[in-house]
Amino acid sequence: MHPQAEDRPRPQSLSDLFISFTLLALQGFGGVLAIVQHELVEKKRWMTREEFVEEWAVAQIMPGPNVVNLALMIGGRYFGLPGAMTALAGMLTVPLVIVLLLTFLYAQYADHAQLAGALRGMGAVAAGLITAAGLKLLSTLKTNPLGLPVCIGFTSASFAAIALLRWPLAYVLPVLGVFACILTYRKLKP
Repeated sequence: MHPQAEDRPRPQSLSDLFISFTLLALQGFGGVLAIVQHELVEKKRWMTREEFVEEWAVAQIMPGPNVVNLALMIGGRYFGLPGAMTALAGMLTVPLVIVLLLTFLYAQYADHAQLAGALRGMGAVAAGLITAAGLKLLSTLKTNPLGLPVCIGFTSASFAAIALLRWPLAYVLPVLGVFACILTYRKLKP
């Protein structure tokens, strides 16, 4: 457990954990970074912003969906393996049922132009939410060992490589990630 974790609120039971992650999954359908950060850091206060950024970074490099990895880590932190499995069930059960129902509905109405327009509009909203969450978490870079200018450099390089040059994330992330880890290790090394 993280230092001072005892001073903060925590899930009261496995049921609380399951319900919290089910509601989280339902709120963040399609793009969850903004929702997860708001719910876990600001509303429930189960994590600090710094803890969230650290654990989100680990969740991103693990195989599988980021938010599912984060749910496993948080459930495991508070209740061990049963907590991890409960958080996972909370993240997946109801959304799975909804996706199956939506798949059936989409197959029935895929030819409607209004549906295609609505889906494009939802994509724009998700992009805005992710940008807003990133801007909220920007303040945590002040305490990063590399410093704000280097972090902004890595962010700019990532954006340029992925958005402008259209390089695959599978290549960009390992190269920049390894380089950032080496620089951070050297900075922290006594």
